[in-house]
Amino acid sequence: MFGLQPTHLILIIIVALIIFGPQRLPELGRALGRSIREFQDASKEMTSSFNEAVSDTPKASDKPKTSENGVPAEQHEVKS
Repeated sequence: MFGLQPTHLILIIIVALIIFGPQRLPELGRALGRSIREFQDASKEMTSSFNEAVSDTPKASDKPKTSENGVPAEQHEVKS
């Protein structure tokens, strides 16, 4: 976890208690948790919308138009 050892975590918690106090610390924890959750939700939504936009499954309306003999219309040559 980012190279943090248990002693480092204990030191961080002690410093946070000294700076913010025991009454304010739970409030800060809840706010941090909400922020992380919103970030995760936004990243999941962005990922899903990106995957929908890039998906390789063509829709029925995206099929190339074909001529009578089954050749795509773009490749069909008209001989004069």
